[in-house]
Amino acid sequence: MVLEISAGRLIAPYVGVSLYSWTSIIGVVLAGLSLGNWAGGRWADRGANEREVGLALSAAALATLGVLLTLTVIAPRVQSGSFGLLTASFLLAGGLFFVPAACLGAVAPMLTTLALARDSRAGHVVGRMHALAALGSILGTFLTGFVLIQYFGTRAVIAGAGVSLLLLAAPLLRRAPAVMAASTMLAAGVFLAGFARQGMSNPCADESQYYCIRVVESEGDGAPAGTRTLVLDHLVHGISYGPDPSLLFAPYAHLMDELVRDHLGERIGDARFFFAGGGSYSQPRAVAAGLPGVRVQVAELDPAVTRAAQQSLFLDADKMMIDHTDARVALGSAAPGSFDAIIGDVFHDIAVPYHLTTHEYGELVASRLAPGGIYVLNAVDIFPDPRLVKSIVKTLAASFPRVDVWLHRIPEDRSRATYVIAATDGVEPPLVMESQFGLARSWIRVTDPVLETGTPLESLPLLTDDYVPVERLVSTLLLEGVGNR
Repeated sequence: MVLEISAGRLIAPYVGVSLYSWTSIIGVVLAGLSLGNWAGGRWADRGANEREVGLALSAAALATLGVLLTLTVIAPRVQSGSFGLLTASFLLAGGLFFVPAACLGAVAPMLTTLALARDSRAGHVVGRMHALAALGSILGTFLTGFVLIQYFGTRAVIAGAGVSLLLLAAPLLRRAPAVMAASTMLAAGVFLAGFARQGMSNPCADESQYYCIRVVESEGDGAPAGTRTLVLDHLVHGISYGPDPSLLFAPYAHLMDELVRDHLGERIGDARFFFAGGGSYSQPRAVAAGLPGVRVQVAELDPAVTRAAQQSLFLDADKMMIDHTDARVALGSAAPGSFDAIIGDVFHDIAVPYHLTTHEYGELVASRLAPGGIYVLNAVDIFPDPRLVKSIVKTLAASFPRVDVWLHRIPEDRSRATYVIAATDGVEPPLVMESQFGLARSWIRVTDPVLETGTPLESLPLLTDDYVPVERLVSTLLLEGVGNR
């Protein structure tokens, strides 16, 4: 379980975190364990003793330490290939963790057989072995997820697991010192080879419970000095410009700001804002700096993201109220009619927090908006048939009189796109929104073309807490290379 939990963090900078990446990891580890159990059982029947168990543990140690070396070989090829995210996740999980899992799987049947040779109570022995295995899995899961990764980092945890397996093998190989010495030398060689290839170099500036967090300088390519980008796992999550907080580089973030300002009109000066998701805090910064009379509340689940924004992304947290909790929980604790604008920026690539897409959440949002308020959110989906976006529109339409979809520009071919969805009880907005603040831009209202193209709206689900098949709706992004563009 130490390896399984670490696997999710190790591959996140390359393919992100989603139901599909975790499914790949769990499936690969179970497949490896199954093969190892079968091989270990056959080995046990052929008279395997403590020495063979020590060999299996040594092999597991070598394979575990080899994960960091293998990563430097596989990850660049997966990133440069035209794989869908599902395929890329499976290739990374399989290439890195199948062999270690198989080696570890061989240990249990051999140890069980040795225990049965000393105690004839088969049920007692088998039950005890299963209980100990389950206890070890529980401890490994909690210790890795809650402590080890956050304090030592994923790579150190994997290296430590390899060394621990080698130490466990030592007493079993006490009568074969040459084998133990050879195993130790091989393990050292594998680790040093991985170290030489930068296998221990962590791309994350910080590893939290949720993300691999990096902040990179973005000067160049049209971005002036003082521009920094927040990268969560494998994708850009926000861009902040230090000298001018009101300058929003991401077209979707700029549009969300323009839609709110246009909708609220003269009320904008003392409006009450709720941001579901902080990220780089570029939008809350723009609002707090440009509208001194507003009230800004932000629900950001990960305090490490807020720390990164304060330390490297120019955030002055004193200008807003920040809750480090789930957005739905924070919004649920607010009084009805508390906000004039609710902005949702919580969809990290295609890792969609499904509970923030449902009808129940839409009803909560509608109840927390004051009369004449506006709810805007962004979502990544395929163009030209964004099934998730359509389902979100269908779901919000059950709570709001008007729901619209916007794009910065119409893609020339089939590709992924970032859509902005606006839900209000107000009048019909223009077909083209021209920017009034910041960079000169325009956006197109594509509600009717989107809803009338491709999959019929009536065949798509209204999302509820009991049924919200987000991954199925964005499966094209997961299964095809277009999801990486």
